[in-house]
Amino acid sequence: MSIIQWFILFILIQIIHFLGTWKLYMLAGRKFWEALIPIYNCIILMKIIKRPTWWVILLFLPVINLIMFPVIWVETVNSFGKKSNFIIFLTIISVGFYIYSLNYSKETKYLDLENREKTTLMGDWINSVLFAIVAATIVHNYIIQPFIIPTGSLEKTLLIGDFLFVSKFHYGARIPMTTIALPMMHDTIPVFKTKSYLKYPQLPYMRLPGFQKVRRNEIVVFNWPADTVRQFFVKEDGVRKPIDKKSNYVKRCLGLPGDNLEIINGFVHINGKLNILPERAKLQFNHFIFNSKGVSSRELLELNLKGFNRQYRIENITQKSYKKISKYILGNITNDLDNFRVLTTYEGLPVKIIRDIKQSEPYIEIKEIIEKKKQVTLTLNEANKIRNANIFDSIIRKINKKMSYNESFFPNNIKFNWNEDNLGPISIPKMGETIKINDSNYPLYKKIIQDYEDNSIKKVNGKYLINGVETSKYTFKQDYYWMMGDNRHGSEDSRFWGFVPENHILGKPVFIWFSVDNFNKGILNWKIRWDRIMTTVKGRGKPVSFFFPFIISILGWQVLSYLLKKKKKIKT
Repeated sequence: MSIIQWFILFILIQIIHFLGTWKLYMLAGRKFWEALIPIYNCIILMKIIKRPTWWVILLFLPVINLIMFPVIWVETVNSFGKKSNFIIFLTIISVGFYIYSLNYSKETKYLDLENREKTTLMGDWINSVLFAIVAATIVHNYIIQPFIIPTGSLEKTLLIGDFLFVSKFHYGARIPMTTIALPMMHDTIPVFKTKSYLKYPQLPYMRLPGFQKVRRNEIVVFNWPADTVRQFFVKEDGVRKPIDKKSNYVKRCLGLPGDNLEIINGFVHINGKLNILPERAKLQFNHFIFNSKGVSSRELLELNLKGFNRQYRIENITQKSYKKISKYILGNITNDLDNFRVLTTYEGLPVKIIRDIKQSEPYIEIKEIIEKKKQVTLTLNEANKIRNANIFDSIIRKINKKMSYNESFFPNNIKFNWNEDNLGPISIPKMGETIKINDSNYPLYKKIIQDYEDNSIKKVNGKYLINGVETSKYTFKQDYYWMMGDNRHGSEDSRFWGFVPENHILGKPVFIWFSVDNFNKGILNWKIRWDRIMTTVKGRGKPVSFFFPFIISILGWQVLSYLLKKKKKIKT
């Protein structure tokens, strides 16, 4: 919605409020015109219903105001003697318009605080629940929000199954742009699997003041700019979502506004210099391990390596046996029943399942294929340790040096031959920066100009038109960032879909409050990672858990409180 449309809506709401309450204001000893003046009428209404003036602020906070409106409606009817459960229900179901009947009724009387009867159990319960939701929503939207890591794009730095607290106040909390949405639900209502918001009306992008800017090499949570799916992990093309309802991503910010970035053989260079990651960052690449006798999965597991897949050959497979192993496999390599091959994670097919299949179908043979060349995801330190151990013949880091023109990598244009290991150089846009638009950079910045900054742009007869006006320059309206995962061959990031706009930045992960292994296998298979509970995301050296010091502090505080209370009782 435009500013003019928002202004018209605001005035309309004031008129509706005035027409439905002006007599109630008079019954409460106020002037009728006090119901008409914006904001002032809210302050006076708080005095009438005997509630704190600061509640007015909550009425202007997106999403939170949707919760506060029913509270104010109920408090208003209570103040004029209507307290039954039916009236409370009627007030809420009528979206507050029941108050009109009170305003124009000759029997309506205002009750001073001392003359009011105690509210009903239902009224107390509703108010308590709504205010608990309000408090949680304020924390969720403006202070800190919990997230879960579901994928391995930052693997070994942040693990699948890490439960994070993400700070909203470091970069400044973003005011929710989607004004009508269920509190503390992102894009989908659980169980029902339906949309949790309405697309309209939308507020313009606004952000509260923060105390720091996004810094290079920091891990950042943001809304995925390229999101066109209704639900995360559910493939569905063509869905247009509001910015704050796009899927949440977490990556490392490697390029800042104004930087010149280039990826050379997998390593990021900023302004011509190799980017040095912080100590805790665990940069990973795919490596090929070669061994003439075969690369044993058992030996890899003994080295505590998990970033590889395993192949199995199954002879005489049946539909019954396939169903038993289907949940353990990533997919079929071949569908030839005489040479049936499947791919699994590093865990392979459970020995118990193989044994059960052979007992019921003894003619079936299941054997792991020991490959002479195996792809494994490793950090550079892990690769060096394997080389120095002389366990295998050789180990080589995978580098995609084949430069072929394609649409797979940013800017997704056939004129560019970039890939995941060699990309750029590219200039990252900065707010206020003006560029000359030409054939070489048009594919790089077209999406910014058109989608992120809401302009029409097209090329006609060799000339560029922005919003129908011929031009050769463009000035960026906001900052942009370049985000990548530490698992360089296992991350969908800016190399695939480009820049992250400032208005998509959500927050900064600061704390891992809980962590489980086997997160994607269901809660019954979770294994708690005790050494990661209550650890900081950023810092030097190996993360240290504050869980046990925290528990000891809580117990100590409880003991101290008990002793102080006991001492106080003795004195009295």
